[in-house]
Amino acid sequence: MEQTIRLGWLQRNLKGDPILWAIVILFSVISVAVVYSATGTLAYRQELHGRGGSVEMIAIKHTALILAGLGLMWLAHRIDYRHYSRLSLYALLLSVPLLLYTYFFGGTTLNDASRWLTIPVINQTFQPSDLAKLALITHLASMLSRRQQHISDFWNTLFPVMLWIGVICGLIILSNASTALLLFLTCLLLMFIGRVPLKHMLLMVAIGVSLGGIGLVAGQRWKTFQSRISTFSDAKKELSFQSQHAHIAIATGGVSGKGPGKSTERNILPHPYSDFIYAIIIEEYGMIGGLFVLFLYLAFLYRGLKTVMNSHGAFGGLLSAGLCFSLVLQAMVNMGVAVGLGPVTGLPLPLLSMGGTSLIFTGLSIGIILAVSRGEREIRPMVGEPADTPRKPSQRAAYA
Repeated sequence: MEQTIRLGWLQRNLKGDPILWAIVILFSVISVAVVYSATGTLAYRQELHGRGGSVEMIAIKHTALILAGLGLMWLAHRIDYRHYSRLSLYALLLSVPLLLYTYFFGGTTLNDASRWLTIPVINQTFQPSDLAKLALITHLASMLSRRQQHISDFWNTLFPVMLWIGVICGLIILSNASTALLLFLTCLLLMFIGRVPLKHMLLMVAIGVSLGGIGLVAGQRWKTFQSRISTFSDAKKELSFQSQHAHIAIATGGVSGKGPGKSTERNILPHPYSDFIYAIIIEEYGMIGGLFVLFLYLAFLYRGLKTVMNSHGAFGGLLSAGLCFSLVLQAMVNMGVAVGLGPVTGLPLPLLSMGGTSLIFTGLSIGIILAVSRGEREIRPMVGEPADTPRKPSQRAAYA
């Protein structure tokens, strides 16, 4: 009887794809375990600087952020996903001044680049690019879905799309080239799915390369970008410090790994709890653990694309596709860097790396995918929103 009540509660409160729910919860459990193992040196540095850090406190804070992300994911999946079409424009308009303020006045820097703002009182870092990514993908899906009948109309349809992509990616690249490049590629994938003509996509690429080059030089990130590319592409050059020790971690992990909490490279690698957490996973859990994590991301992508196939309208399909591609592309780049398939980027591993507001925005993104996966049809088009397939009035209660 008690088991029946629990199942009934889960069915009423956890809507959408149950496999997606299971994948995200499994990622959360793995993240807590691996971050707890990888933060020893961080705790030592915090204690050394008088900030009273401990592995347990860091793990508790990380767990709290994961729970907050899961809570927002639950809230986001309960909302009619069409509402996000209208909200995305406001989020974009907020993102532009935040990105500008962060670049010029941001208090927290990495490699001479301002990427974070520190939220007063709670002393939590906030990366405006996380908000900008979510807002741009959502708004791009909205614009493309509304204009499917006039997708070849350059000035009325594609110019606004290209303008927003150029502005947001251009502002992000001033301080974070890898994030801007991944977001640009995600937007191109979304335009391809949205049936944008190839000649206009090529024009978008040309504009993106031009603006990207200007942004790298203007943001003084060109030397860092050039150095990382040349180090990776030139076989005669010695690998970077991070890459060397990531390779050592992977090589010593073997097939089955050293065991949980037994990593040695976590004490040497910079940011083993974020940028190179995948190397620590392989060191402790071996290739078996590494392949399992890769399988989870591929399963996440498959379920996300299944949501795209089952969506009842253009907006839901494009929205789910864009958010899925954004998360999985970033994961593939992070894992590729760890195993030596790409230059060092500084991108965290979604759903696993220790982070601040990135966990919150990841939760929101997955919540929106789950909202689309609920599969409801809309009753009527909302003002200023894309019109999907009409839904019967009797289904109105589905959103209650």
